[in-house]
Amino acid sequence: MAGRGMPALDAPIFTALRPLLGRLPRDRFPRHDELNALRTPSVVSGGGAPIRFVPPAASPQYEVRIFESGEVETRPGSWHDLFNALVWLAFPKTKAVLNGHHYDEIRARPGERLRGTARDVLTLFDEGGIVVAAADPELSALLREFRWKELFWRRRAEVLRSMRFYVFGHAIYEKALEPYKGVTAKALIIDAAPSLLKAPLAQRLRELDARAADYFSGTQALASTRNLSPLPILGIPGWEPANACEEYYDDPSQFRPRSKTGDRPRF
Repeated sequence: MAGRGMPALDAPIFTALRPLLGRLPRDRFPRHDELNALRTPSVVSGGGAPIRFVPPAASPQYEVRIFESGEVETRPGSWHDLFNALVWLAFPKTKAVLNGHHYDEIRARPGERLRGTARDVLTLFDEGGIVVAAADPELSALLREFRWKELFWRRRAEVLRSMRFYVFGHAIYEKALEPYKGVTAKALIIDAAPSLLKAPLAQRLRELDARAADYFSGTQALASTRNLSPLPILGIPGWEPANACEEYYDDPSQFRPRSKTGDRPRF
């Protein structure tokens, strides 16, 4: 798919979706049947229903409908909804766990207008998450501590060798169509063996999907939005041409230092 006609989607930020994007029409948005043709039996809702991408309906219970019927409302011509569908296909286990939690929270609090912390965490990652596979705990620590220049510039070669970044949030993918300074994702950092980083992409994604699903299956994952680390994605080496210069990382509006009260638990 190329041309906000149809933009080129071969930038590094789209790596996790690349196998799927290559199977879509190149000059238009895919139809629902074309998206559904990409499904595998493992793509099911939190309730175990096979996922199907369907036209939108006048149903206010978006997550409940997915859980019970597997129907994911997908608006034709919507980048936001297209990327959501593709993330269901790329990270099916994690999406199912998030959907299951949404369903449980909605059923536990019928009629409540406020989502609560758990659903805030779920929505934050669903819309704006990124999975970071890290084979070096020192680099993970630098990310958690907001030491951006040390991480992405002074230890750039190590980042390229020992870290991989896969966007999960469909809102981040949408922003990547016209990226702007300061786009920030919420990172789930997963310890990874060096061998996994060298494995074929499909194997990497399967393993990271399973690991992310395991993480979000636990209750502590939903205790606070601060459990996820902010990550200014245009600082990732190779994700923005301008970050090939050291001065790029001197911009405090994009690479903010950690606040004195910014402690967050590790995971």
